[in-house]
Amino acid sequence: MLRFRPTRWERTYQRLEITCGELLPREPVPLLKNRREISRDKALKLWGEKVKAGWVPCPTQL
Repeated sequence: MLRFRPTRWERTYQRLEITCGELLPREPVPLLKNRREISRDKALKLWGEKVKAGWVPCPTQL
């Protein structure tokens, strides 16, 4: 599981936080493994790689 979330969004400087997690059996929320901040360009590239590998967006988790 990956979550992309904007952290800084200015006209010339855009950063996103990428949170990685793991879905565990019988647990309502994923276990968070790590978090990092990357540029918008790198986030778009990462998203494109995941889509090519067969990943699909999931509904928002509460």
